[in-house]
Amino acid sequence: MKVLKLSAQGLPQSWISLEQAVTHYAADEVRWELGARVAVFRGGHNALTGQQSIIHVNSIIGTRGVPNINPFNLKPGLTNGKLFARDRNICAYCGNLFHEETLTREHIIPFAQNGQDNWMNVVTACRPCNHRKSHRTPEQAHMPLLYTPYVPSLWEDFILRNRRILVDQMEFLMAHVPKSSRLIL
Repeated sequence: MKVLKLSAQGLPQSWISLEQAVTHYAADEVRWELGARVAVFRGGHNALTGQQSIIHVNSIIGTRGVPNINPFNLKPGLTNGKLFARDRNICAYCGNLFHEETLTREHIIPFAQNGQDNWMNVVTACRPCNHRKSHRTPEQAHMPLLYTPYVPSLWEDFILRNRRILVDQMEFLMAHVPKSSRLIL
C-alpha cells in the first residue's frame, strides 16, 4: 500500500511507503491529510508520562515546503506499462483489447524514418499489427490510427504509475484529470 504525498499546495509529489509517511508525521511535516486512515503505528512509552506514542497514517498527506520545480513542466517518464494503461490495452490499429504481455510499444513514425521515442510518437499495438506495419508510417502501411497519442498530465501520470490505488486516492486524482482524458470511463 502506498500513500499519496502532496505538496502543501495539493500537487502530487510521489507515492511513498507507509514507513516514509510515518517519518513525515514524526518530523511534523504533515500539514494536512485527506482520505481514510490506512494504518496505525505504535511506538514506545514515554518514561515520564507512561503514554505510548501512536501515529495514524492517512492515504493522502500534504507536506510542508514548496517544491523547487514546477510539476506542470515535468514530462512523465515513458514506460510500456504506463503506455499500455494510457491506451487501455487497446491496439491502435485493429482496436482489439489485449493482455499486457501480448502488446508492444509501436512508433508511429519509425526509428528508421527518424521517429522519436516519446509520448506523442508511440501507441499500443498488438504484435501482429506491429509486425504488419513494420518500418512504415501508418499512411505508408495503409493502417490508420484508431486513436491519437497524447502526453499524460501530472495527475494522469500518478494514476498510470500505481496499480493499487485506494478509492479515496483515485477520487482525488480523477477530480484533477482533464475531461478529455482516456482514463475517464
